[in-house]
Amino acid sequence: MIKVAIAGARGKMGIEAVHTVMKREGMELVAALDYKEVGPTLAQLEGFPSTYTVPIYTDMERLVADTKPDVLVDLTNPHAVYTHTKQALTLGVRPVVGTTGFTDEQLEELTQLAAQKKIGAIIAPNFAIGAILMMKFAREAAKYLPDVEIIEMHHDRKLDAPSGTGVKTAQMIAEVRAAKVQGHPDEQEIITGARGADFEGMKIHSVRLPGLVAHQQVLFGGEGQLLTIRHDSMNRESFMGGIAFCVETVINMEKLVYGLENII
Repeated sequence: MIKVAIAGARGKMGIEAVHTVMKREGMELVAALDYKEVGPTLAQLEGFPSTYTVPIYTDMERLVADTKPDVLVDLTNPHAVYTHTKQALTLGVRPVVGTTGFTDEQLEELTQLAAQKKIGAIIAPNFAIGAILMMKFAREAAKYLPDVEIIEMHHDRKLDAPSGTGVKTAQMIAEVRAAKVQGHPDEQEIITGARGADFEGMKIHSVRLPGLVAHQQVLFGGEGQLLTIRHDSMNRESFMGGIAFCVETVINMEKLVYGLENII
């Protein structure tokens, strides 16, 4: 039985993750981590049935001492996720992280810490299997069509832009595509930012609107042709299979992996 704690259980993703772990054979939800006092157990909170008597903690050290989780699933926000991940690794708990916003320096530090502790960690910008395939297909296409633009679209409550998936897609494409300037050499932005963020010459555009969940399209232009690779998450259930897969996989790992595409 894999003992799981969830950070961010009150969020939209967190609520779905709680239900997933509670129903999943071979997993036990032992604790939730929150940044403020919201009640003794999840049963007292809106969105959870009275049978979910899982304790809520505001201190990770106490959480680990009391409930001894094997895995911490972190679905919080970019401001807290680095601290949570480092603390979990230090305490010997395997992090499965769906929150984005890490710097390259933070990723390197966490990678070294996981290797030192010889415990697994997974940081996944996107848990949807379809999104992982989109990134893999985009990397393959970029070998032949190097003129690329990425449009990522999310709900208007998302804090970071570009999204972790957008950045990860660009990083994967950059592995097979030489950096190049796209568009007209004398191109000028009449309004700053009109052409989007620049990643080795690729443009990444971020859309934030109510009604969206998580969507991305990667556009490849060539002579007389356009290839579009698109993925849409219609609801947060699309991420739950990936979360469960990561919880089951991280138990047998001894290093940090960034990106679900590296383990499927």
